Amino acid sequence: MFYRENGQFKTSYRADQQIFPIAQDRWVMLGLLLAAAVAVPLLADEYLLRAIFIPFLILSLAALGVNVLVGYCGQISLGSGAFMAIGAYMAYNAYVRVEGMPLILALLAGGLSATVVGMFFGVPSLRVKGLYLAVATLAAQFFCDWAFLRIGWFTHNNPSGSVSVSGLNVLGWSIESPVSKYLFCLAIVIVFGLLTKNLVRRALGREWMAIRDMDVAAAVIGIRPMYAKLSAFAVSAFIVGVAGALWGFIHLGAWEPAAFSIDRSFQLLFMVIIGGMGSVMGSFFGAAFIVVLPIVLDQFLPIVGTTIGLSISTAIVSHMQSMIFGSLIVWFLIVEPHGLAKLWSTAKQKLRIWPFPH
Repeated sequence: MFYRENGQFKTSYRADQQIFPIAQDRWVMLGLLLAAAVAVPLLADEYLLRAIFIPFLILSLAALGVNVLVGYCGQISLGSGAFMAIGAYMAYNAYVRVEGMPLILALLAGGLSATVVGMFFGVPSLRVKGLYLAVATLAAQFFCDWAFLRIGWFTHNNPSGSVSVSGLNVLGWSIESPVSKYLFCLAIVIVFGLLTKNLVRRALGREWMAIRDMDVAAAVIGIRPMYAKLSAFAVSAFIVGVAGALWGFIHLGAWEPAAFSIDRSFQLLFMVIIGGMGSVMGSFFGAAFIVVLPIVLDQFLPIVGTTIGLSISTAIVSHMQSMIFGSLIVWFLIVEPHGLAKLWSTAKQKLRIWPFPH
Protein backbone atom coordinates (compact mmCIF):
# COMPACT_ATOMS: atom_id res chain seq x y z
CA MET A 1 0.00 0.00 0.00
CA PHE A 2 2.95 2.31 0.53
CA TYR A 3 4.54 1.70 -2.87
CA ARG A 4 1.87 2.52 -5.42
CA GLU A 5 1.94 4.84 -8.39
CA ASN A 6 -1.85 5.21 -8.54
CA GLY A 7 -2.73 8.80 -9.28
CA GLN A 8 0.77 9.72 -10.44
CA PHE A 9 -0.02 10.84 -13.98
CA LYS A 10 2.62 11.71 -16.57
CA THR A 11 1.62 14.73 -18.64
CA SER A 12 4.78 15.05 -20.77
CA TYR A 13 7.42 12.87 -22.40
CA ARG A 14 10.03 14.38 -20.09
CA ALA A 15 8.08 13.28 -17.01
CA ASP A 16 7.60 9.82 -18.46
CA GLN A 17 11.32 9.39 -19.24
CA GLN A 18 12.77 10.63 -15.94
CA ILE A 19 15.17 8.42 -14.04
CA PHE A 20 12.79 7.84 -11.12
CA PRO A 21 9.24 7.97 -12.55
CA ILE A 22 7.61 6.90 -9.26
CA ALA A 23 7.48 9.56 -6.55
CA GLN A 24 8.35 7.11 -3.78
CA ASP A 25 11.62 6.26 -5.54
CA ARG A 26 12.50 9.94 -5.84
CA TRP A 27 11.85 10.58 -2.16
CA VAL A 28 13.79 7.52 -1.04
CA MET A 29 16.75 8.47 -3.23
CA LEU A 30 16.66 12.05 -1.98
CA GLY A 31 16.58 10.76 1.59
CA LEU A 32 19.57 8.50 0.95
CA LEU A 33 21.56 11.36 -0.56
CA LEU A 34 20.73 13.64 2.35
CA ALA A 35 21.72 10.93 4.82
CA ALA A 36 24.98 10.33 2.94
CA ALA A 37 25.81 14.04 2.77
CA VAL A 38 24.67 15.12 6.24
CA ALA A 39 24.13 12.20 8.63
CA VAL A 40 27.23 10.16 7.77
CA PRO A 41 29.75 13.02 8.27
CA LEU A 42 28.08 13.95 11.56
CA LEU A 43 27.66 10.47 13.03
CA ALA A 44 30.44 8.30 11.57
CA ASP A 45 33.80 8.21 13.31
CA GLU A 46 37.19 8.25 11.61
CA TYR A 47 37.43 4.47 11.41
CA LEU A 48 34.08 4.08 9.63
CA LEU A 49 34.95 6.80 7.14
CA ARG A 50 38.41 5.45 6.32
CA ALA A 51 37.63 1.71 6.42
CA ILE A 52 34.09 1.56 5.03
CA PHE A 53 32.55 4.65 3.48
CA ILE A 54 35.48 6.01 1.45
CA PRO A 55 36.49 2.59 0.02
CA PHE A 56 32.83 1.86 -0.68
CA LEU A 57 32.38 5.06 -2.70
CA ILE A 58 35.56 4.63 -4.74
CA LEU A 59 35.00 0.93 -5.43
CA SER A 60 31.38 1.70 -6.36
CA LEU A 61 32.69 4.11 -8.98
CA ALA A 62 35.15 1.51 -10.28
CA ALA A 63 32.44 -1.18 -10.36
CA LEU A 64 30.21 1.27 -12.25
CA GLY A 65 32.87 1.56 -14.93
CA VAL A 66 33.28 -2.22 -15.14
CA ASN A 67 29.50 -2.61 -15.35
CA VAL A 68 29.38 -0.35 -18.39
CA LEU A 69 31.69 -2.71 -20.25
CA VAL A 70 30.72 -6.10 -18.82
CA GLY A 71 27.08 -5.59 -17.87
CA TYR A 72 25.79 -3.25 -20.55
CA CYS A 73 28.02 -4.12 -23.53
CA GLY A 74 28.77 -7.75 -22.68
CA GLN A 75 32.54 -7.49 -23.18
CA ILE A 76 34.43 -9.49 -20.55
CA SER A 77 37.40 -7.62 -19.07
CA LEU A 78 40.04 -8.73 -16.58
CA GLY A 79 42.15 -5.57 -16.90
CA SER A 80 40.21 -3.24 -14.62
CA GLY A 81 43.02 -3.13 -12.08
CA ALA A 82 45.39 -2.02 -14.84
CA PHE A 83 43.09 0.84 -15.81
CA MET A 84 42.88 1.89 -12.17
CA ALA A 85 46.68 1.89 -12.00
CA ILE A 86 46.93 3.97 -15.18
CA GLY A 87 44.50 6.50 -13.78
CA ALA A 88 46.37 6.70 -10.48
CA TYR A 89 49.89 7.03 -11.93
CA MET A 90 49.00 9.41 -14.74
CA ALA A 91 47.02 11.59 -12.36
CA TYR A 92 50.06 11.58 -10.06
CA ASN A 93 52.38 12.64 -12.88
CA ALA A 94 50.01 15.38 -14.00
CA TYR A 95 49.73 16.60 -10.41
CA VAL A 96 53.47 16.71 -9.60
CA ARG A 97 54.92 17.64 -13.00
CA VAL A 98 52.57 20.50 -13.90
CA GLU A 99 52.92 23.47 -11.58
CA GLY A 100 49.64 24.46 -9.99
CA MET A 101 47.68 21.57 -11.50
CA PRO A 102 44.18 21.49 -9.93
CA LEU A 103 43.28 18.21 -8.28
CA ILE A 104 40.13 17.66 -10.33
CA LEU A 105 41.98 18.21 -13.61
CA ALA A 106 44.67 15.76 -12.49
CA LEU A 107 42.00 13.14 -11.76
CA LEU A 108 40.40 13.71 -15.16
CA ALA A 109 43.81 13.49 -16.82
CA GLY A 110 44.25 10.08 -15.23
CA GLY A 111 40.84 9.04 -16.55
CA LEU A 112 41.66 10.26 -20.07
CA SER A 113 44.95 8.36 -20.04
CA ALA A 114 43.10 5.20 -19.02
CA THR A 115 40.64 5.87 -21.86
CA VAL A 116 43.40 5.86 -24.48
CA VAL A 117 44.92 2.64 -23.15
CA GLY A 118 41.47 1.06 -22.74
CA MET A 119 40.59 1.73 -26.38
CA PHE A 120 43.93 0.25 -27.47
CA PHE A 121 43.31 -2.97 -25.55
CA GLY A 122 39.68 -2.90 -26.69
CA VAL A 123 40.67 -3.36 -30.33
CA PRO A 124 40.78 -7.20 -29.94
CA SER A 125 37.07 -7.06 -29.05
CA LEU A 126 36.41 -6.35 -32.74
CA ARG A 127 37.66 -9.84 -33.60
CA VAL A 128 37.32 -12.03 -30.52
CA LYS A 129 34.84 -12.41 -27.68
CA GLY A 130 34.26 -14.33 -24.48
CA LEU A 131 37.25 -16.10 -22.95
CA TYR A 132 39.59 -14.93 -25.72
CA LEU A 133 38.71 -11.29 -25.03
CA ALA A 134 39.21 -11.85 -21.30
CA VAL A 135 42.72 -13.14 -21.99
CA ALA A 136 43.42 -10.15 -24.25
CA THR A 137 42.40 -7.68 -21.53
CA LEU A 138 44.41 -9.70 -19.01
CA ALA A 139 47.46 -8.77 -21.06
CA ALA A 140 46.82 -5.14 -20.10
CA GLN A 141 47.13 -6.11 -16.44
CA PHE A 142 50.48 -7.84 -16.91
CA PHE A 143 51.85 -5.09 -19.13
CA CYS A 144 50.90 -2.31 -16.70
CA ASP A 145 52.30 -4.22 -13.72
CA TRP A 146 55.62 -4.50 -15.56
CA ALA A 147 55.62 -0.88 -16.79
CA PHE A 148 54.94 0.72 -13.43
CA LEU A 149 57.60 -1.42 -11.77
CA ARG A 150 60.35 -0.98 -14.37
CA ILE A 151 59.86 2.43 -15.99
CA GLY A 152 61.05 5.13 -13.60
CA TRP A 153 59.19 7.98 -15.29
CA PHE A 154 55.84 6.80 -13.93
CA THR A 155 57.08 6.96 -10.34
CA HIS A 156 58.97 10.25 -10.85
CA ASN A 157 62.22 8.27 -10.71
CA ASN A 158 61.59 7.10 -7.19
CA PRO A 159 63.91 4.09 -6.63
CA SER A 160 61.46 2.42 -4.23
CA GLY A 161 58.72 2.35 -6.88
CA SER A 162 56.16 3.92 -4.55
CA VAL A 163 54.62 7.38 -4.88
CA SER A 164 52.74 9.65 -2.49
CA VAL A 165 50.70 12.83 -2.59
CA SER A 166 49.83 15.36 0.09
CA GLY A 167 48.40 18.83 0.52
CA LEU A 168 45.32 18.10 -1.57
CA ASN A 169 42.81 20.90 -2.01
CA VAL A 170 40.01 21.92 -4.36
CA LEU A 171 39.39 25.65 -4.82
CA GLY A 172 41.10 26.33 -1.52
CA TRP A 173 39.13 23.63 0.32
CA SER A 174 41.62 21.32 2.03
CA ILE A 175 41.02 17.60 1.49
CA GLU A 176 43.01 16.11 4.34
CA SER A 177 40.50 15.11 6.99
CA PRO A 178 38.40 11.93 6.62
CA VAL A 179 35.18 13.97 6.42
CA SER A 180 36.47 16.18 3.59
CA LYS A 181 37.77 13.15 1.71
CA TYR A 182 34.44 11.41 2.10
CA LEU A 183 32.43 14.39 0.89
CA PHE A 184 34.76 14.88 -2.07
CA CYS A 185 34.38 11.24 -3.11
CA LEU A 186 30.62 11.41 -2.57
CA ALA A 187 30.30 14.42 -4.88
CA ILE A 188 32.30 12.73 -7.64
CA VAL A 189 30.37 9.46 -7.34
CA ILE A 190 27.02 11.29 -7.53
CA VAL A 191 28.09 13.16 -10.66
CA PHE A 192 29.43 10.06 -12.41
CA GLY A 193 26.44 8.00 -11.31
CA LEU A 194 23.97 10.45 -12.84
CA LEU A 195 26.01 10.78 -16.02
CA THR A 196 26.28 7.01 -16.41
CA LYS A 197 22.59 6.45 -15.70
CA ASN A 198 21.62 8.97 -18.36
CA LEU A 199 24.20 7.62 -20.80
CA VAL A 200 22.93 4.04 -20.68
CA ARG A 201 19.39 5.31 -21.25
CA ARG A 202 20.38 7.16 -24.43
CA ALA A 203 21.00 5.80 -27.93
CA LEU A 204 24.59 4.82 -27.12
CA GLY A 205 23.49 2.74 -24.14
CA ARG A 206 20.88 0.98 -26.26
CA GLU A 207 23.58 0.19 -28.82
CA TRP A 208 25.71 -1.35 -26.07
CA MET A 209 22.84 -3.54 -24.93
CA ALA A 210 22.06 -4.60 -28.50
CA ILE A 211 25.68 -5.67 -28.97
CA ARG A 212 25.51 -7.53 -25.66
CA ASP A 213 22.33 -9.41 -26.55
CA MET A 214 23.25 -10.37 -30.15
CA ASP A 215 26.00 -8.55 -31.98
CA VAL A 216 25.16 -10.03 -35.40
CA ALA A 217 21.54 -8.88 -35.21
CA ALA A 218 22.69 -5.47 -33.95
CA ALA A 219 24.97 -5.10 -36.99
CA VAL A 220 22.10 -6.09 -39.30
CA ILE A 221 19.86 -3.29 -38.01
CA GLY A 222 22.58 -0.69 -38.55
CA ILE A 223 24.52 -0.57 -35.27
CA ARG A 224 28.26 -0.25 -35.82
CA PRO A 225 29.97 -2.89 -33.66
CA MET A 226 33.34 -1.14 -33.79
CA TYR A 227 31.91 2.15 -32.55
CA ALA A 228 29.77 0.53 -29.87
CA LYS A 229 32.50 -1.72 -28.47
CA LEU A 230 35.29 0.85 -28.51
CA SER A 231 33.03 3.50 -26.97
CA ALA A 232 32.14 1.06 -24.18
CA PHE A 233 35.83 0.40 -23.56
CA ALA A 234 36.52 4.15 -23.58
CA VAL A 235 33.75 5.09 -21.15
CA SER A 236 34.50 2.16 -18.87
CA ALA A 237 38.24 2.85 -18.79
CA PHE A 238 37.64 6.55 -18.10
CA ILE A 239 35.42 5.86 -15.09
CA VAL A 240 37.72 3.15 -13.77
CA GLY A 241 40.74 5.43 -14.30
CA VAL A 242 39.16 8.22 -12.26
CA ALA A 243 38.31 5.67 -9.57
CA GLY A 244 41.93 4.50 -9.55
CA ALA A 245 43.15 8.08 -9.16
CA LEU A 246 40.76 8.56 -6.25
CA TRP A 247 41.93 5.29 -4.71
CA GLY A 248 45.54 6.47 -4.80
CA PHE A 249 45.05 10.13 -3.96
CA ILE A 250 42.20 9.99 -1.45
CA HIS A 251 42.15 6.52 0.10
CA LEU A 252 45.80 5.43 0.09
CA GLY A 253 47.80 8.66 -0.14
CA ALA A 254 50.90 6.57 -0.92
CA TRP A 255 50.87 3.48 -3.12
CA GLU A 256 52.87 1.10 -5.28
CA PRO A 257 51.87 -1.08 -8.27
CA ALA A 258 50.83 -3.94 -5.97
CA ALA A 259 47.84 -1.82 -4.92
CA PHE A 260 46.36 -2.42 -8.39
CA SER A 261 47.21 -6.06 -8.93
CA ILE A 262 45.10 -8.64 -10.71
CA ASP A 263 43.28 -9.27 -7.43
CA ARG A 264 41.73 -5.83 -7.82
CA SER A 265 40.46 -6.77 -11.28
CA PHE A 266 38.80 -9.91 -9.95
CA GLN A 267 37.37 -7.99 -7.01
CA LEU A 268 35.67 -5.49 -9.33
CA LEU A 269 34.33 -8.29 -11.51
CA PHE A 270 32.92 -10.02 -8.43
CA MET A 271 31.20 -6.77 -7.43
CA VAL A 272 29.46 -6.63 -10.80
CA ILE A 273 28.42 -10.28 -10.67
CA ILE A 274 27.09 -10.13 -7.11
CA GLY A 275 25.54 -6.66 -7.44
CA GLY A 276 23.94 -7.23 -10.82
CA MET A 277 25.23 -6.93 -14.36
CA GLY A 278 23.65 -4.21 -16.45
CA SER A 279 22.48 -2.21 -13.43
CA VAL A 280 23.81 1.07 -12.06
CA MET A 281 22.29 0.29 -8.68
CA GLY A 282 23.88 -3.16 -8.78
CA SER A 283 27.35 -1.58 -8.83
CA PHE A 284 26.64 0.04 -5.46
CA PHE A 285 25.09 -3.14 -4.05
CA GLY A 286 28.11 -5.20 -5.09
CA ALA A 287 30.61 -2.70 -3.71
CA ALA A 288 28.76 -2.51 -0.39
CA PHE A 289 28.68 -6.29 -0.16
CA ILE A 290 32.38 -6.75 -0.93
CA VAL A 291 33.48 -3.95 1.43
CA VAL A 292 31.25 -4.79 4.38
CA LEU A 293 31.38 -8.61 4.32
CA PRO A 294 35.11 -8.96 5.22
CA ILE A 295 34.67 -6.57 8.16
CA VAL A 296 31.61 -8.47 9.38
CA LEU A 297 33.43 -11.80 9.06
CA ASP A 298 36.47 -10.44 10.91
CA GLN A 299 34.22 -9.54 13.84
CA PHE A 300 31.76 -12.43 13.68
CA LEU A 301 33.89 -15.52 13.04
CA PRO A 302 36.12 -15.15 16.16
CA ILE A 303 32.98 -14.75 18.27
CA VAL A 304 31.51 -17.93 16.79
CA GLY A 305 34.79 -19.75 17.38
CA THR A 306 34.88 -18.65 21.01
CA THR A 307 31.26 -19.75 21.48
CA ILE A 308 31.94 -23.28 20.24
CA GLY A 309 35.32 -23.52 21.92
CA LEU A 310 37.57 -23.06 18.87
CA SER A 311 40.35 -20.59 18.29
CA ILE A 312 39.99 -19.01 14.84
CA SER A 313 43.12 -17.24 13.65
CA THR A 314 43.36 -14.35 11.24
CA ALA A 315 44.59 -16.68 8.49
CA ILE A 316 41.53 -18.90 8.90
CA VAL A 317 39.26 -15.86 8.69
CA SER A 318 40.99 -14.78 5.47
CA HIS A 319 40.59 -18.24 3.93
CA MET A 320 36.92 -18.39 4.93
CA GLN A 321 36.34 -15.01 3.28
CA SER A 322 37.65 -16.40 0.00
CA MET A 323 35.50 -19.52 0.38
CA ILE A 324 32.39 -17.48 1.10
CA PHE A 325 33.06 -15.15 -1.84
CA GLY A 326 33.46 -18.10 -4.18
CA SER A 327 30.33 -19.80 -2.88
CA LEU A 328 28.27 -16.64 -3.25
CA ILE A 329 29.45 -16.07 -6.81
CA VAL A 330 28.48 -19.63 -7.76
CA TRP A 331 25.14 -19.21 -5.98
CA PHE A 332 24.33 -15.94 -7.75
CA LEU A 333 25.30 -17.34 -11.14
CA ILE A 334 22.98 -20.33 -10.65
CA VAL A 335 20.06 -18.91 -8.66
CA GLU A 336 19.99 -15.23 -9.57
CA PRO A 337 22.33 -14.28 -12.44
CA HIS A 338 21.20 -10.66 -12.25
CA GLY A 339 22.45 -10.31 -8.68
CA LEU A 340 21.26 -8.21 -5.79
CA ALA A 341 19.80 -5.57 -8.10
CA LYS A 342 17.30 -8.11 -9.43
CA LEU A 343 16.32 -9.15 -5.90
CA TRP A 344 15.77 -5.49 -5.05
CA SER A 345 13.66 -5.02 -8.20
CA THR A 346 11.59 -8.10 -7.36
CA ALA A 347 11.00 -6.84 -3.81
CA LYS A 348 9.80 -3.48 -5.13
CA GLN A 349 7.45 -5.22 -7.56
CA LYS A 350 5.92 -7.22 -4.72
CA LEU A 351 5.49 -4.06 -2.67
CA ARG A 352 3.54 -2.48 -5.51
CA ILE A 353 0.73 -5.05 -5.15
CA TRP A 354 0.99 -5.76 -1.41
CA PRO A 355 -1.08 -6.96 0.49
CA PHE A 356 -2.72 -8.68 -2.47
CA PRO A 357 -1.26 -11.99 -3.72
CA HIS A 358 1.06 -12.02 -6.72
